[in-house]
Amino acid sequence: MTPETRYARNGDIHLAYQVMGDGPRDLVLVPGIYTHLEYQWEHPAFARFLNRLASFSRLILFDPRGTGLSDRAPELPILEHQMDDVNVVLDAVGSARAGFLGISQGGPMAALFAATFPRRTSALILYASYPVVRSDEDFPWGRDPGWLEEWGRVLDSEWGTGALLDRLAPSLSEDGAFRRWWSRFERYSSAPGNALAYYHMNVQIDIRPVLPTIRVPALLLHRKGDAFREPATTRYMADHIPASRYVELPGDDHLHFVGDQDAILDEIEEFLTGVRRGPEPERVLTTVLFTDIVGSTELAARMGDRRWRELLDHHHALVRRELERYRGREIDTAGDGFLATFDGPARAVRCAMDSVREVAALDLQIRAGVHTGEVELAEDGIRGIAVHIGARIAALAEPGEVLVSRTVKDLVAGAGLVFDDRGEHALKGIPDRWKLFEAR
Repeated sequence: MTPETRYARNGDIHLAYQVMGDGPRDLVLVPGIYTHLEYQWEHPAFARFLNRLASFSRLILFDPRGTGLSDRAPELPILEHQMDDVNVVLDAVGSARAGFLGISQGGPMAALFAATFPRRTSALILYASYPVVRSDEDFPWGRDPGWLEEWGRVLDSEWGTGALLDRLAPSLSEDGAFRRWWSRFERYSSAPGNALAYYHMNVQIDIRPVLPTIRVPALLLHRKGDAFREPATTRYMADHIPASRYVELPGDDHLHFVGDQDAILDEIEEFLTGVRRGPEPERVLTTVLFTDIVGSTELAARMGDRRWRELLDHHHALVRRELERYRGREIDTAGDGFLATFDGPARAVRCAMDSVREVAALDLQIRAGVHTGEVELAEDGIRGIAVHIGARIAALAEPGEVLVSRTVKDLVAGAGLVFDDRGEHALKGIPDRWKLFEAR
């Protein structure tokens, strides 16, 4: 469940923040430029990362001014003003002392805060961060002028398209659903001009002289194969921060919630609590929707690859429009079908019915199955018996039919939906017989 967004005020600037968890230690997550307090919860892997942090802390999240849900500032704040904003948020949530987790571009400000306000900082954790962007004789792992110029061009002309994913999350760069989510996340985080201004400001930051003055316990993490930033940048910081520990983890992804996030979270939990519990499967009640094009193999053979691909693209666009309209979350697009989840069964049923009608305009017929049950959230999708039940129900549907389980029918009572009894059925590999209904 997404925590409630509240606002703290620093002068004329409203700062959006959220608080969740009731652990004994406060932990502030300091994001980089990619942040939107509410939309980040829309991706299961991101939500899982935050929920795990909140399982052993009181987690404090905020959008820095100029990003996400906080006010757009006339000028981007210098580090000093960013620290003022953090103090305002800490006061608003009643936190006297907190640990700080600086993610990527959020690292320099988190480190500076720890050095400047040690009485308000219990610990410092930096992931895939850096002390300075530019390279020089003492810091050869920074960016050269050519790289800086090219990166600025990409931010200026391709922000909000997911063009940066090859370097930020190579393991998911070919995943269409993730690319669409990430592209929107970029746009929700910041407008292109603001992102470019943020970048130009960061290029000027150099906190190397600050590192030896940090007197709080520090943990620094980086993935060995990080495709965006060399681990040496974080290792340099660990070498210059007293009482720090550096841990290099396997993986190629730069984004903290992509790839093996539990390796990161295990280190953070043990550092803050002294205990390494390991991940617990996150199980939630959700409604799953499966759709499938009827006779797709025959249609593809008859139409030829090019025409079939065009028709399939139209089909996908129509179904995705309905998913967005009914707040569905696309989990997978396997061939010519969709797997999506909803936080309400009535929306799932209406989405399925409208998708059937919309796709019929393309002279296509789809079948759909809807079921509500408990699933396990995983980085690569969802798992559990409820997923298999939804797939089996969809397979039994006739062309143009939306079949639902008895659970769904009972949960949408009063929603104005009409159902016809389709009797009891055996679902392959699923115990017992299942009562199914057609939504119309």
